[in-house]
Amino acid sequence: MIDRRSVLLLGGSAAATALMPRGAAAQTPAATSHGMSIFGDLKYPAGFKHFDYVNPTAPKGGRFSYSPSMWAYNQNPNTFNTLNTLIVKGDAPVGLTIIFASLMVRALDEPDAIYGLVAESVTVEDEKILYRFKLRPEARFHDGTPITSEDVKFSIDTLKKDGHPSLAQPLRDVAAVEISGPHEVAVRFTGKQPRDVPLAVAGLPILSKAFYTTHPFNESTMTPPLGSGPYKVGAMAAGRFIEYERVKDWWGNDLPAALGQNNFDIVRVEFFRDRQVALEGFKGGTYWYREEFTSRHWATAYDFPALMEKRVIRFELPDERASAAQGWWINLRRKKFQDPRVREALDLAFDFEWTNAKLMYGSYTRTHSVFEGSDMKAVGLPSAEELVLLEPYRGKIPDEAFGEPYVPPVSDGSGKDRKLLMRAQKLLQDAGLKREGGTLLDSEGKPFEIEFLDDDPIFSPHVQAYIKNLEFLGIKGSQRIVDAAQFNLRENEFDFDLMPRRFAFTSTPGEALRRYFGSEAADIKGSVNLPGVKDPAIDALIEVAVNADTREKLNIACRALDRVLRAGRYWVPHWYKGTHWIATWDVFSRPETKPRYGLPSETTWWFDTEKAARIGIKL
Repeated sequence: MIDRRSVLLLGGSAAATALMPRGAAAQTPAATSHGMSIFGDLKYPAGFKHFDYVNPTAPKGGRFSYSPSMWAYNQNPNTFNTLNTLIVKGDAPVGLTIIFASLMVRALDEPDAIYGLVAESVTVEDEKILYRFKLRPEARFHDGTPITSEDVKFSIDTLKKDGHPSLAQPLRDVAAVEISGPHEVAVRFTGKQPRDVPLAVAGLPILSKAFYTTHPFNESTMTPPLGSGPYKVGAMAAGRFIEYERVKDWWGNDLPAALGQNNFDIVRVEFFRDRQVALEGFKGGTYWYREEFTSRHWATAYDFPALMEKRVIRFELPDERASAAQGWWINLRRKKFQDPRVREALDLAFDFEWTNAKLMYGSYTRTHSVFEGSDMKAVGLPSAEELVLLEPYRGKIPDEAFGEPYVPPVSDGSGKDRKLLMRAQKLLQDAGLKREGGTLLDSEGKPFEIEFLDDDPIFSPHVQAYIKNLEFLGIKGSQRIVDAAQFNLRENEFDFDLMPRRFAFTSTPGEALRRYFGSEAADIKGSVNLPGVKDPAIDALIEVAVNADTREKLNIACRALDRVLRAGRYWVPHWYKGTHWIATWDVFSRPETKPRYGLPSETTWWFDTEKAARIGIKL
């Protein structure tokens, strides 16, 4: 990994220096605040009452039940066999982090701002090397014991040493955690930390040091962990469902960062191993909230009696976030995929236009960029500022990075565009692959084969159509559908050829860029660098991006990075849309305002007893 000092070698010009953080020429005074953001801007002033996107008088009670659409760490949307979600080992249930409190929490109507929860304030000292958190004396674990600075230190130290890579990797720039008293803790950084790492530390789940003296942290277990958040683990059946029970006397109920949230007495997650079965479960009332991701279902499957009777409603909500980078990620750890011409040939063989029209009802737009839908996406020729960052790597990165960024080809929509397939065939020949009869042979004379790994058959029609085009090129394709536990294991071990994944970046990406595309992460089992990207130029551009001290500089660095990533052909891009497809049993009400940077249905909506009574649902 190229460190921060190495980035200063990018040309040495005034323009390059302008893209880097300012040096510590003079000490700035310590600053105490009720919140933090990456570039220092906060929407909500000290003493604010609540976030604008909540109903502060929302009634408490009722149930919110859903089938997962998002998850983190070792969580599995299809099953679970452990209640330890903070390590790599095992498959944890979606939603488990709701039982933990953190020092600060996100405001979803700002790009990256966080506000005090366990911490009532933070004081930044020593040129942003020391962050001193003042803890609320009333903050408690669920057993009634206070959250102390000892617990915060234990949490950071433990997660840094044994936590899931998504938690541990950002903590490597934590130099020390210092205890100033039972309710004051200071986190000292190395001075080389990316700008978002202090925010990541403030958002970590806080663990009980006492609890983990008798419960090993790094083991899978079905013993519920001791939490301090608004919910605790309730009823469950492993692999089938889990309920989170609201802590009615939770110490944080009336805090500005929590008021009007956590309104349901029960948040229940239902697990299904198949999307079609999950849909049928929703139609039958097994759960009440569903975000739909399958265009075929949205277009054809919502015609059941409960919807016709308006007991079920469906609607669309805007998704204003930067689009996630969804696609089939290509595993460069496999020798056969190391030549970028081979990877480009794979992209040429996928006919998105036919797939979108025939299988997805024309609902989607092709993804081009890992930063799709944001100002970080590269468009047109590089700007002068981007060229400053790219020039030191001329000859070491594809020449394409200095021109128009790569855009996946547009097919004729036939499903078998011969012009594109012939281009793909030429690329494979140029890469040294030979064809004997109808079989493409690799450099060792073995048949070139590709396996698409998945744990859900939902993409089977897409994959089978894709495989037919690969067969035209002499490539033998196959799809392997495995159970959820095996899929997680193979993903963690990087045991795949191509696999589908959706990578979502925030509006202010930082340390996450290292985890997704940094060389160091490529060798960490369980990391999210699925393609195994290892490139000094990419590492250097990531360092510029994660250390940018203004949003303009961040955008410039990310555009340069985007050009190099797209030139590397690390994935076969999928598609995106700008709305959330939502279907619910008509038992919920929600605030008038949806925050731009999230869809917090389970936290800001509430159970409406009058609506429930109208459709015959009683708790």
